[in-house]
Amino acid sequence: MSIDVKRTDEGYLANFSDWNKEIGNEIAKEDEIEMTDKHWEVITWIQEQIKLGKALSIRSIKKSGVVDIKEFYKLFPRGLKISTKIAGVEKPKGCI
Repeated sequence: MSIDVKRTDEGYLANFSDWNKEIGNEIAKEDEIEMTDKHWEVITWIQEQIKLGKALSIRSIKKSGVVDIKEFYKLFPRGLKISTKIAGVEKPKGCI
């Protein structure tokens, strides 16, 4: 399946409303990430934070109670950049 939704030049979804789990899975595959239940738990947490209007940072991940930093980087080797892309949300302001 190829992703047939509008994306930014960096590959983020242009509209979160286009996101679904299948699209998240396809974005993960582009980065060679095989999604597990733990991955989806982190993705759900990220989406909830965005819906609450909270800014994402490595510090917020650390305090999430969902995953520690070491495990986060094992799940998402490129950190917030790829995890937010899979979650269908905007790239965090602090990401280059």
